Amino acid sequence: MLKTWQDFWKEEDGMGTVEIILIIVVLISLVMIFKSQLTNLVGSIFEKIVRQANTI
Repeated sequence: MLKTWQDFWKEEDGMGTVEIILIIVVLISLVMIFKSQLTNLVGSIFEKIVRQANTI
């Protein structure tokens, strides 16, 4: 079992360009799909920060 793990770590070459491009495309797609929800979430977080900063 230990030999299998050692071989796995030695064989790991890293990510290729295609994988990185696919990850970027998926992330951009998710941001475009959930843009309004993300904008509302970030806005509410900043409102809470400003409100709580005024109480200090």
